[in-house]
Amino acid sequence: MALSKYLGRGAVPARLLLFLAGAALAAPADWPQFRGPSRDDISPDTGLLKQLPAGGPPLVWKATGLGAGYSMVSIVGSRIYTIGENSDVSRVVALNAADGKPVWTARLGKAGAPGMPAFEGPRSTPTVSGDVLVALGQWGDLVCLDAGTGKELWRKDYIKDFGGKRPSWGFAESPIIDGDRVVITPGGADGAIVALDKKTGAVLWRSRGFTDAPQYSSLIVEEIGGVRQYIQLTAASVVGVGAADGKVLWRAPRPGRVAVIPTPIYSDGCVYVNSSYGVGCNLFKISAANGKFTAEEVYANKVMANHHGGVIKVGDCVYGYSEGKGWTCQDFKTGEAKWEEKEKLGKGSIAYADGHFVLRTEDKGTVALIEASPEGYHEHGRFEQPDRSKAKAWPHPVVYGGRLYLRDQDVLLCYNLKGQ
Repeated sequence: MALSKYLGRGAVPARLLLFLAGAALAAPADWPQFRGPSRDDISPDTGLLKQLPAGGPPLVWKATGLGAGYSMVSIVGSRIYTIGENSDVSRVVALNAADGKPVWTARLGKAGAPGMPAFEGPRSTPTVSGDVLVALGQWGDLVCLDAGTGKELWRKDYIKDFGGKRPSWGFAESPIIDGDRVVITPGGADGAIVALDKKTGAVLWRSRGFTDAPQYSSLIVEEIGGVRQYIQLTAASVVGVGAADGKVLWRAPRPGRVAVIPTPIYSDGCVYVNSSYGVGCNLFKISAANGKFTAEEVYANKVMANHHGGVIKVGDCVYGYSEGKGWTCQDFKTGEAKWEEKEKLGKGSIAYADGHFVLRTEDKGTVALIEASPEGYHEHGRFEQPDRSKAKAWPHPVVYGGRLYLRDQDVLLCYNLKGQ
């Protein structure tokens, strides 16, 4: 459904989310942010197709007019949210989940293509908590909207308001909402990580002991040693700061090169990070004793060197595309490769649901289904996305509510993965 001529704004409010231990938790039917409720890209869906038809699963609907960009989708209640740009303005877009029809659009900020080579459009994904939505544009425009109507509640500028330093290819993190806080990584001499009041946008704290320049990774929130904390990855280090006050709890030097993008993974008391450009992956054991934290490196190798398609931990292994090695399964605890497959499918992004991974190549946009198994690459069908743009198919696939969502610039495709 085209949005180019759509100017109205819906009046149906988004559903309220549940709150537990000060953290906003998505309702069972929600995928409220980048990589899902826990930012691990693991869908709880079951009963999905075990084999992809050659022509793809049934297409439920196709939405057009989203504009340029690489944003994925967030799904809350009966609404789907994403970001795109048309002409000289980037916008947040709300769609009806049932049919892809537009509900409202709202101004985000400046459009354009930072970096060289240049890529037009926003890079981040909106985050929704209760009746509030936050979204970030590539130039550092941060806006908070009413999720039901698109009405602007407050806005910030990463550079003007926080002294942030824009990465070469623009700001790309997806903000996190944790209870009454919006937490972001604009950078700046007064603290790279900033917590804002969700209702007003007022600064609650800055991580004064942590001032690394931002890269492209998005924060995760975890509780370690009884302390709630935000974990972030930059080109210089991986760090954990206290959720209550932004105090640095632990920090480990970890140099990256050119662009550091993948989201950290926390599991079994360890933080796993990785990046491309010849760097590879690291596992750090985070320990707490007498109120003090330490980060000890367990391993550092180049088994997994993911560019930006994401990696997912399922069971005891991490899966993703490793530069120079192909699709890879790596033992999380030891760092050893379980299998590597370079020939069957090209570089791309990954999503998990119902015992399988959905893979999407960045060039042709080919979608393949493989088993989530440490025993090897076992494919169960593939199909070619119709109406492919000329741009890279960088938005990760999203699997939720029995549906597969593929964003390709101006277009969003919704498939029925139940196959009914």
